[in-house]
Amino acid sequence: MILRTEKTLKTQSQTRPPKPLGRCPWPAEDLLMIAYHDREWGRPLRDDRKIYEFLILETFQAGLSWRTVLYKRENFRKAFAGFDFKKVARFGAKERARLLKDKGIIRNRAKIAAAIENAQRFLEVRREFGSFSKYMWSWVKGEPVSHRFRRLKDYPAYTPEAEAWAKDLKKRGFKFLGPTVVYAHMQAVGMVNDHVVGCFRH
Repeated sequence: MILRTEKTLKTQSQTRPPKPLGRCPWPAEDLLMIAYHDREWGRPLRDDRKIYEFLILETFQAGLSWRTVLYKRENFRKAFAGFDFKKVARFGAKERARLLKDKGIIRNRAKIAAAIENAQRFLEVRREFGSFSKYMWSWVKGEPVSHRFRRLKDYPAYTPEAEAWAKDLKKRGFKFLGPTVVYAHMQAVGMVNDHVVGCFRH
């Protein structure tokens, strides 16, 4: 019979591998997706430049996988002036032609045009509300909405808040931001907490 002294138990606890974290299932085994999930997805954002970054990425993701966009993120950053919405709003024919030739991004003419036009609409919202963040967060009364989803199939395509906001964005002239895309944006910027209940980030 082996006596498990306090010293023995302490040694075993130091050598025993740490218990794996509970995590949302969608990053799977992809290290970049895991890093994005753990460090960014669902953290409340109030910075307009970061918010515009996510709007651009969500615009280009429409109809594609998030993984495809995430792996091109740094290329998008270079192509769109570091996601400086003031600079992007001034993009003209020369910049549009350059973007259409950029193999590092998704070369979709309509989405490129939308990213530029959305930057212009973004500035209009800032002039009206003081910041895009203030306007954006008003759709959830200033605080994240916490859901209690347990599985991927529990996620809705969009919520009533996303549908209402998408309708207002369309009225203001924003493109490629329908309810489903808007809901994905709300998840990314932390307007909703959609980590599953078993995730360490919930």
